[in-house]
Order: sequence, then structure tokens, then C-alpha cells
Amino acid sequence: MTNPLLEFHTLPPFSAICAEHVEPAIETLIEQNRVALEAQLAELETVTWDSLIEPIDARNEILNQAWSPVSHLNSVVNSDALREAYNNCVGKLAQWGTEVGQNEALFQAYKALSESEEFAELTQAQRHSIKLALQSFDLSGVSLPKDKKQSFSRLKQRLAELSSTFGDNVMDATQAWSLLITDVEELAGVTDSSLALFNQAAAEKNQEGYLLTLDQPCFIAIMTYADSRSLREKLYQAFTTRASDQGPQAGQWDNSAIIDEILKLRHEAAQILGLGNAAEVSLAPKMASSTDQVMAFLSDLTRQVKPQAEKEFAELSAFAKAELQIDDLKAWDIAYVSEKLRTQRYAISVEALRPWFPVERVLNGLFSIAGRLFDISIEEDSSVDLWHKDARFYRISRNGRAIASFYLDLYARERKQGGAWMDVCRSRRKVADSIQLPVAYLTCNFTPPVTGKTALLTHDEVTTLFHEFGHGLHHMLTQVEVLEVSGINGVAWDAVELPSQFLENWCWQEESIALISGHFESGEALPKIMLDKLLAAKNFQSGMALARQLEFATFDFRLHLEYNPVNPDSPQALINQVREQIAVIKAPDYNRFQNGFGHIFAGGYSAGYYSYLWAEVLSADAFSLFEEQGIFDQTTGDKFRAAILEKGGSDDAMNLFVQFRGREPSNEALLRHRGIA
Repeated sequence: MTNPLLEFHTLPPFSAICAEHVEPAIETLIEQNRVALEAQLAELETVTWDSLIEPIDARNEILNQAWSPVSHLNSVVNSDALREAYNNCVGKLAQWGTEVGQNEALFQAYKALSESEEFAELTQAQRHSIKLALQSFDLSGVSLPKDKKQSFSRLKQRLAELSSTFGDNVMDATQAWSLLITDVEELAGVTDSSLALFNQAAAEKNQEGYLLTLDQPCFIAIMTYADSRSLREKLYQAFTTRASDQGPQAGQWDNSAIIDEILKLRHEAAQILGLGNAAEVSLAPKMASSTDQVMAFLSDLTRQVKPQAEKEFAELSAFAKAELQIDDLKAWDIAYVSEKLRTQRYAISVEALRPWFPVERVLNGLFSIAGRLFDISIEEDSSVDLWHKDARFYRISRNGRAIASFYLDLYARERKQGGAWMDVCRSRRKVADSIQLPVAYLTCNFTPPVTGKTALLTHDEVTTLFHEFGHGLHHMLTQVEVLEVSGINGVAWDAVELPSQFLENWCWQEESIALISGHFESGEALPKIMLDKLLAAKNFQSGMALARQLEFATFDFRLHLEYNPVNPDSPQALINQVREQIAVIKAPDYNRFQNGFGHIFAGGYSAGYYSYLWAEVLSADAFSLFEEQGIFDQTTGDKFRAAILEKGGSDDAMNLFVQFRGREPSNEALLRHRGIA
């Protein structure tokens, strides 16, 4: 029986991949790479790009092409067998990565290439990839003595395993909780579309009534619309105590000890590298130049934002007391009362807009906008092998020539990781005389369609789709052919959100909203009166929203910056302190937000969550040029594509931004777009 993960495929053969294929394939490929690297270095006489890097990139891509579909399937159609195989390989891959990063002979070969006469003749992308590789060697401990190299390798392997377990625990805790409601009166206030979704969820479990879960569409619907305060609190408590020592699942899948060990090992790894803390390690490849700069950035934003957040919360509290007889506004009341106030103030509700954003109209409009901005065409291809009936595949072309493709998986379901993300399937690179075209995964967790009906999106979901598609365009429109800096590869982490947040702006422009909206039954355009109300409500509670992001970013950064190995503070004590300084919404004592904070404990944002705000400065400033020239100005679109999207990670992020904007970024546009005085 052949193993599909050991064969070359232009696109992953998802239906042919089984859990038992994973470990044998990854072990085989790692060993093949190890043997080939040893032979290559032993035979290497003259160090050139072609003799050193081309063979390494080719082998790395073979391993990437095997692991990419496995990692993706583990996120979107998780099973016990696949999870076990995935987790068994995570540590092995981390160990192999560290082994390569600590290879002294390989490091010296890269260094020799960087000092060679050929270096000046290489392309900008090639030179920058070598620069990043040398930096990566340093951060892998290449110059450490042997005993410290071994300790560092063990730390990295263990950290990879812990991060995977953290994510598994959050998924398991989320999926394990449910509540069956048999009396519809208990769901008073909830919209008909959500009731139909809950009823469908119950029927799929052979139950009668309405099944509530902690998946985003259900959780948001209850928190926003359920009149029952006790029901809102029940879901809030279950959601904010997932994988912790609190709440209805207290002690099950508890991530508390995992968080402590992750922080301890990250600090130890930083110390081994000769750095002060994990925050310094995180910043090494980022735009921000120092921990002081990041803390000053967060503190300055907090100073500007908090007064408005406090004013908004005071208004919300007064409204809750006067209109809803809620004297003591709690965390589980915020979304509910906010929606009531939004509806009163702007005569528009989130739910009222949903019929005007059917998913097909939104997708067609998104593709049209991207086409006008960046001169591309997007067509669905239904012949490609997929992992689920809801998944889709699209091809992108320019002037009739294929340039990229992407998978799209929009809806929440069981055994699918929550949230929304873009990931790499294939990267653009030169292969002999041809070009391997980039392929992306775009994944969301939107409200699924109820049987027989089309999916209707909220405007927030539309914005999320644009955000992830912006990430996708960054990867897919690259013209870079060097693997390590092609697409989103090699992009500084605090700049990687620039294209995604940038594209969100087209969800708020009258001309572009006309392209993504139309009533799901009549096709009627969004009425002008509703459009005006949507735009008027854009910055509703923007101060509170920014304060929430600042709370998360400050907690994350200080958690890694201030870690004390002798007497470590508890993450709960720190988040309580940060909330006291920044938050305007008081969290209950049982809230264990950090136990589900996958961005920093199961993703790549550790000591880097500030990147969302940092990149929003870039994206708002970039969009301000379109405000000046016209949101569909072709010259400006071409300029953004050429300077940002096509260049990928081939140059320092600040250099690329200046190429586009003509100057370094200013936060004026961010504050203006957010309505912050």
C-alpha cells in the first residue's frame, strides 16, 4: 500500500490521507532530509546559492507538502486517530527544526555565502532570505556549547508538544459542553435564524428541542440576543472557564499547569540564548526594535483610548439601568445591552442586516473588489479533492494566466478548531524551469446554513472573511520565488496583519458595500437608509473594543517580559492587574480567559499579540492613500500590490511600507478610523 504523503502531488489528496499514513511519512522524510543534508555538506566544495540553498529548499518543500495537509485536517476534521498521529509528529518536527538550526557546518556554509562575491549578485529576495536564515541560526542556538544545544533542543520539542496539547484541550472543552433547551420560551429574544440553527443542531444529535454549544455562532447569538440573564451568564461562565480549574468542567482539560510550564520553558530558552526573556526572543525578527518600544506603544494607545472607553461604558451602564432595569452591569450583559443601545441609537441591529449579506453575494462581491484592486480573476473549481462537503476550491488568474489558488472552509461544525485563519498549503517557488504556484487555506467558523436555506452572514462575519482573504492575497499574489520569503513566509510577525486589516476597509465603503450586499430573496440592494445607519454605527463602542485588544496585548507582552523564574507571578494575578489598569468591563473572579488564549499558547503570537494593533497603524495609514486617491484607484491598487503583496517577506517590512506610502507610518489614520478623539 502506497503512502500518499510520500508522493508528490500538485494539490493534497485529502480523501486518500489516513491517520496511519502520518507518522511513517514524517519519520521517513525527516530521515531522508537528515541523510541528504549530511551528504550535501560533506560534498560541498564551493558555496553558491545553487549548490547550498536550492537543494535544501527542494527537500524542505517535500516535507512541507506532506505536513501541510495533515496539520490542516487536524484543524478542520479532527479525529482521535488523526490527533494522536499529529501530536506524535509535532515534537519530532520541532526536534528536526532545531537540529537543522544548530548545525554548525550548515551555519558556516550560509555565513560563507553571505560573505562571498556572489552575494552582491543575488536578488533582493535571496539576500534577505540568507539574512533571515542567519538570524534563525542564532535563535536556534547554533553557537551554543554541545550540552546547551541539547538542552535547548529538548525545550523546543517540549514546547511544541505543550502548545499542541493546549489547543487540543480548548477544542475538547468547547466541544464537550452543550445545553439542551426544550422550552422555547427560555430562548426569548433569540432570532428565528438562530433558533432554527439550534433546532437543527439538536436534530443532528437525535434530540428534540434546541441544542446550545460554545461554538462561536451559538455563543454570540445567546450573548447578543437572549433575554434570559441567567442563560447568558451560564454560557458566559462555560465559555470563559474552558480548559481551566473553574466553571462547569472545572479540572477537565485544565490548561493551567501547561501555561506555567510553557512560560517557564520559554524563559529558559531565552536565557540559554543569552537573552533576558521570551519577549526579547519574540522581537528579534519583528519590526519593533525593543521591548521598551512595544510597551511605550501600548501605553500611549491606552492613554488615548481609555477615556473614550470609560465614557462608552458609563453610557452603556446608564442605558442598562434606565431602559432594561439592570442596575449592576455584568460581563455577560455587555453584548446584549450593547445591541439594544445600538438598535435604539442607530435604529439598526446586527440581525436586521443579515438578510442583505447572503454568502454567495458576499463572495462574488469580495472577488470583484479584489479583481478591481489587483487585476485578478477568481473562479471556483469543483473538480478538486476536498475534506468536507462545505469546503470549496478557487483558482486565481491574471490576464488568463493562472497565478494561485485557495481552499475555503466557511462554517462552524463539530471537530473543527474555532476561530478564523489563513495557512499555507503551497508556496510560490522556482522549480527547474517552471514555477510552483502558491496555494492557501482560508478557514472561518461562520453561522452555517439551515437546511434548505442559504447562509446569511453578519457584517462582522463579512469583515472576518475580508480579513482572512487579505492574508490569502498576501500569500497568493507574491512574485517572489525564494521559498523562505515567498508570500507570507519571512514576513515580520508584527507586519503580517497589514494586508488583512487593510482589506477590511472595503467592508465600510458605500461603493464596495453595494458589491457585497443584496437581499437573499429579492436581490434588492441594501436600502440607503440602512446603509447610512450601518456606516454611522461603525465606531459604536470602538473605545471599548480597542481597550479590550490593549488588555490582551499588554497581558501577553508583560507575561513574557516580566517572567521571574525564582518566584513567578500567576498569570491570573497579572491579568487582574492589567485589567485594573486598562479594562472598563469588570471580569468575574472565575474568568480564566488565559486558559483559552490559543493565539499565544497554541499559535505564533506569544509576546506578539500587540501585532494586531501595530499592524492596524500600518493598514489604516495605507488605506488613507486610497481615501485620498479613490478606493478603486487602479494606480494605487497596483502600487499596493507591487510594494506589499508581491514582495512577501523579501525585504524589511518598514522598507516595503515606505515604498508604498512614501514615508514611515503615522497613527493618525488609525485613531481617525476608530473615531478616537
